[in-house]
Amino acid sequence: MERLWAVLACQAAFLLLCLVGPCQGDQYYDDYSGDSFENDTGRPEVTICIPRSIPGQEVIRGNKTFLSISKSTRSHLNSSVIVTVVPTLYTLVFMVGLPSNGLGFWILALKVKKMPSTIFLMNLAAADLLLIVMLPFKISYYFLGNHWLFGEAMCRIVTLFFYGNMYCSVLLLMSISIDRYIAVVHPFFSRSFRSRTFATCMCVAIWLISLAFTLPLTVFQQSYDLDQSDLTMCHDVLPRSDLSGYFFYHFVCLITLGFLVPLLIILFCYASVVKVLISNGEKYSYAIKLTVLSLVITVILFTPSNIVLLIHYSERCLSRFGDLYFIYMVCLALSTVNSCIDPFIYYYVSEEFRQKVRQKILRSSKKTITTTQTSKKNLPVCSSTTTTITHSLV
Repeated sequence: MERLWAVLACQAAFLLLCLVGPCQGDQYYDDYSGDSFENDTGRPEVTICIPRSIPGQEVIRGNKTFLSISKSTRSHLNSSVIVTVVPTLYTLVFMVGLPSNGLGFWILALKVKKMPSTIFLMNLAAADLLLIVMLPFKISYYFLGNHWLFGEAMCRIVTLFFYGNMYCSVLLLMSISIDRYIAVVHPFFSRSFRSRTFATCMCVAIWLISLAFTLPLTVFQQSYDLDQSDLTMCHDVLPRSDLSGYFFYHFVCLITLGFLVPLLIILFCYASVVKVLISNGEKYSYAIKLTVLSLVITVILFTPSNIVLLIHYSERCLSRFGDLYFIYMVCLALSTVNSCIDPFIYYYVSEEFRQKVRQKILRSSKKTITTTQTSKKNLPVCSSTTTTITHSLV
């Protein structure tokens, strides 16, 4: 355990260093060297960090605003990784996650006794579902070469739901870890503390916090036409003026409160649970494996995108790290895989839940067979004339 806490301390120190680390580069991320300014000392003036979207230079033609980006950035946007690998990954997540989360939510909502843990899992399934139903829009967007067809309003809605439900899932995973920590580490206290009312209130608070996290994204325009191109970008390219001010502080708070703090709580809770289970012997070996698996998957799938984003923020001039935003896009797609893994490590591992699923499938099969048999009995008897016509048509 001492080694575990040492590793956690090192991770926290590294993340903090990334956030406040000084700039060592001399050029902007998208090669607009003409936008840098110098002070009286002759050294480049310190500029505000560039957040997650690609900064674009505003170009006004007539009454319409376009965004201009460098040729290197444009080539990255058209790379096979962005227009093929990322949407393919989103497609796989959609195909697996939609039925597994849909069935999981239906069973949890209607067929399982409402306990505190059930309420948390039901909300997790809902958050994963809301994220997954947004994926077809992003799949179309990337397969079309980063071209948005659905208008400004839909761009804001998809951005809001995509990021909102992603961080909502993280907060709900944190709540599940807290619930398990109380149940295992403090079993006597849990009898009075763990209740359906408390779980419901906690879930409502998480949804409101997640909405507050991402609602600012709807304040500013999110879709822009790319200059000297037929492409319309959604959130991936935003004006430099918006990125260097408001969004910087917003996303730093989002990373800290929406990921870093929940991750530390998850690590503490699951480490404590594993410690207690190990002390009780081998009879809890299966529970230990599931707990460790849940922890590892959460860390592996959510950490890369937030680490890259944090480094992306910390660099005022990103020449040392190259085009981090494109790495972030791949890591972000990877993090959505969590939405189709959640059902299998939180719902379907339960024998009771699998039994409910089997009952539902068998009942549906019996109903289909009964309906088919009834339909056959109600079929009219063909006359000899009809039979003759049928044979002649064949």
